[in-house]
Amino acid sequence: MRLPDFEAWAVFAAVADSGSFTAAADALSLSKAKVSKAVSRLEAELGTALFHRTSRRLSLSAAGRSLVDHARRIRLDGEAAVEAARDEASLLSGTVRIAVPMSFGLRAVAPLVARFMAMHPGIIIDMHLSDARVDLVNEGFDLALRIAVLPDSSLRAIRLRSVQMYMIASPDYCARHGTPRHPGELGEHRAVHYANAAQPGLWSMTGPDGSKLQVRVPPALIVNNADAAMPAVLDGLCIASLPDFFCNAAMADGRLLRLLPEWRFDDTTLSIVTPPSPHRPARVEALIDYLRKTLPPA
Repeated sequence: MRLPDFEAWAVFAAVADSGSFTAAADALSLSKAKVSKAVSRLEAELGTALFHRTSRRLSLSAAGRSLVDHARRIRLDGEAAVEAARDEASLLSGTVRIAVPMSFGLRAVAPLVARFMAMHPGIIIDMHLSDARVDLVNEGFDLALRIAVLPDSSLRAIRLRSVQMYMIASPDYCARHGTPRHPGELGEHRAVHYANAAQPGLWSMTGPDGSKLQVRVPPALIVNNADAAMPAVLDGLCIASLPDFFCNAAMADGRLLRLLPEWRFDDTTLSIVTPPSPHRPARVEALIDYLRKTLPPA
């Protein structure tokens, strides 16, 4: 079944109410020719004339008089829908759906969201915590926080800061298994493999002279969430490569040591990612602006 020609019905109502094609064109900011074509298109579809046209006067036909109230309702309903959408976009109310990595979300984002909710009680936050990458468009998310090297895509990205990856181990691990002096020695150690990585256990590093090296480290533990790695690393059972926000406190108090500090992992970033459309409701813009200002720096 073909959809009704809603534009033509709305134009018909405007012509009927204004009394002329010229006045309707001015009211609708359309050309007179486009208004005339829309009415002719509707008449052809209905198989009847809607107006009696003379050189001096335009009047509704019998069919036009019987249909004009339907046309007016179509036009008014369309205008009401547009106004409702504008109000929805401009008001700081409604739901914002956000996808956040599990551990980073619990540590850094959840406390900020609580403060944001206190500032904007009309906004409902639907926060999805998972290390799996979501499809923003198909799953209906307004934004996501991602810690990754972002591939080229149609998504819009706002870079917040770089995230350093550290190779770490406990002092007890180093005492029992030795401290690697070069990435080439990592094959003799066992590490945590992060299951959501593109190539789990394959570590890409850059040396002090700019040389690049990829090393595959045998697994001791495979996890899909970084928090699950920390007990085994702290207990001296394996080494790991983890983001700075996991390691800073434990390195500062001596529970963890940074291995091969002169070698750097490939750069990664913390970014806000949104669907391709540049148009976002005010509530989404408010949350994005708040996160840009309050998420902790490196």
